[in-house]
Amino acid sequence: MSVSANLAAIKKNIVEACERVGRNPADIRIIAVTKYVSVERAKEAYMAGITHFGENRDEGFLQKYEALGSEPTWHFIGTLQSRKVKNVIDKIDYLHSLDRLSLAKEIQKRATKPLKCFVQVNVSGEESKHGLTPQEVIPFIEKLKEFPNIIVVGLMTMAPFTDNEQDIRRCFRELKKLQEEIQTLHIPYAPCTELSMGMSNDYIIAIEEGATFIRLGTSLVGKE
Repeated sequence: MSVSANLAAIKKNIVEACERVGRNPADIRIIAVTKYVSVERAKEAYMAGITHFGENRDEGFLQKYEALGSEPTWHFIGTLQSRKVKNVIDKIDYLHSLDRLSLAKEIQKRATKPLKCFVQVNVSGEESKHGLTPQEVIPFIEKLKEFPNIIVVGLMTMAPFTDNEQDIRRCFRELKKLQEEIQTLHIPYAPCTELSMGMSNDYIIAIEEGATFIRLGTSLVGKE
């Protein structure tokens, strides 16, 4: 299917999910995750009206960035190795995978302006997933006061890949609760107003539980 057709179906799902829980669909931003598709497909997504793009490797990001330029809002959503920060730092608008001080130090060193970051949280506790435990998040954020080039705009997580809706919902609900706890601390460099959660298989649940950014690959741009 075309990206336009996929996007129309997704927007309909977003409206319906928001209606169920009393949210405004305008508060949900769609990130097109283009890591598995060609530059041509990414361009099609851009022409369809998508303005947020996500990549998880520096090579793929730079390839798409070269094709689409700085006009879209760029999200780096994968694990970013400290030695590769310099390759992407002044081209991305958001980083979704901040989970260690060594990465924060490199961002501070390389960035020419503050970077909007999501702290990655491993809510499910799966060993295959990156991120801090929920208990580690607030102490970690408190340490980030040493790095003025980092703004913690929110939290990011990945739910377990399962058909058990309650497990998925529990994961997203816990992240929302943690976000609200951080907001009560009124940390100037960590407003933590955003939640990056929900992918092609679970974005509707994520929206019902408070997601503001959803990361869609297969359901939006497909696989090539």
